[in-house]
Order: sequence, then C-alpha cells, then structure tokens
Amino acid sequence: MMKTIYMLIPFILTITLFSQDPPLHVVDDVDLEKYAGTWYEIARLPNRFQEKCVGDVSATYSLIDKGQIEVVNRCRLETGEFTETVGRARRAGKNEPVSKLKVRFAPRILSWLPFVWGDYWIIDLDPGYRYAVVGDPSRKYLWILSREPEIDETTFEQILGRIKQQQYDITKLIKTNHTTK
Repeated sequence: MMKTIYMLIPFILTITLFSQDPPLHVVDDVDLEKYAGTWYEIARLPNRFQEKCVGDVSATYSLIDKGQIEVVNRCRLETGEFTETVGRARRAGKNEPVSKLKVRFAPRILSWLPFVWGDYWIIDLDPGYRYAVVGDPSRKYLWILSREPEIDETTFEQILGRIKQQQYDITKLIKTNHTTK
C-alpha cells in the first residue's frame, strides 16, 4: 500500500504543477482619474451574479477618499426594470500595479474578510481609455467594456485575439444587448 502511495506522489505533483493557470498579464499602468466614469459592458463570460441581467449593463467608477473607488454596476432585468449594485474597489497591494484591483460588493462590515474581495485586473486598455478588458487570474471572469454602448467590429475582433492569447475561452462570451444609446 505504501509503495503505491509513494509511486503516486510524482504523478500528483506533476498534475499540480502543470495544471496551474499561466500568469495573467495586466496593463503596465492605469490613470484611475481617466478610468473613472461610465463603462458599458460589450461582452462577458457567464457568471452567477449577472444571471438575471438581460441587457443594458454598465459600470460607473468614482474615485473616493483613501485611494478607493466606488463601483456602481447597473443592468436591465427581464421585467424591464433596472437593478444596481454598489461596491468598492481598491488596489490589490502596495507593491502591485494599479491595474490589479480588488473589488467587493459585500457589506462594509465584512470588508476585513479576504474572501469578499474579488480580483479585478485590467488586462487590456485602449490608450485613449475608449475600451478596457477586465479579468481575473483564474480566467473564470472576464468583461469587455467600452465608453459607448457599441464597439466597432474590427476593434472587437482585435480585443478577442488578445484575450485568446491570454488563454481565455472566448467561445463562452456573451454579447451584451444595449437598448439605450
């Protein structure tokens, strides 16, 4: 029995070492004042907290004190009503680039718990801040954002190419419908 366990250890270590996701590359720098404002979701990977959103998804970022950002996510429900969720974002760490943020939508009283903070990494950003791509190192979450409710097809295809290079499964992307312009 012990011999079998010892024989399995190299196999288990190999699987563990090689099954980890490769590093996710983020943009070098982000001017949070330029990044602030309203962004429209162009596409996203499916996620549980946006299951009821059928369209008109946007996020508005406002700089607040102590280097934090207020996040207001808004979307249209199937009933036609809009729903909003308010959260906070902060830099992931002192030694991390500004493009690596942590975001929470849990109540402030729970903000000391590390698991209420999710990764919000800016992995692609137009030099003119016209579009951005946000993801996380597990590649489970991804949002393509634009300053306008629509993005031209050429730019969208170029973004998809870069996302694919970052090893995201672009076949699962959901395009966002915008009825308000």
